[in-house]
Amino acid sequence: MNQGKSKAFNYELDFRETDFRKNPELYRIGKGEQGVLLVEPYKSEILPHWRFKTPEIARESSEHIYGLFLDYLRQNDFVGADMARKFLQMGYTRSRRYANHRTGQKYKGSVPDDKKGQSGAHGRDQLPLDPDPVKAESARIFKEKWDQAKENETYKKLMAEFRAKYES
Repeated sequence: MNQGKSKAFNYELDFRETDFRKNPELYRIGKGEQGVLLVEPYKSEILPHWRFKTPEIARESSEHIYGLFLDYLRQNDFVGADMARKFLQMGYTRSRRYANHRTGQKYKGSVPDDKKGQSGAHGRDQLPLDPDPVKAESARIFKEKWDQAKENETYKKLMAEFRAKYES
């Protein structure tokens, strides 16, 4: 299914004052995990359950977040479902980072002041891999749930409806 091109995520909104459950028209899907730690009330509902330190913790966390994802779908709440999907994705990406770099630091040196808040290496060298199989298993667990969320037919239907209504 071609999901089309979404409008850019709007970082100019007042996220502290915006309730995206009441104002779904302000939400933008964006790319990847954009907005995962900004969009309320979903951030506050999902973040307390997001953990990946061990495979057991990752399994409990991913199952709980996937359960929230299904709850949002039952409520026809696409924004909530998309945020839960983003937290599952972030569980995978953060676990993978720690699976590859035990400290979580991927690059040497600090981010230049004018590049803070942006992604990318910004000319810094990548540190050598220091594999952690425990975090790799946590990543695998989150990836499984993230894939289930992305492929959920109800989610894909709600996404198409959301894009047609708010992003066209």
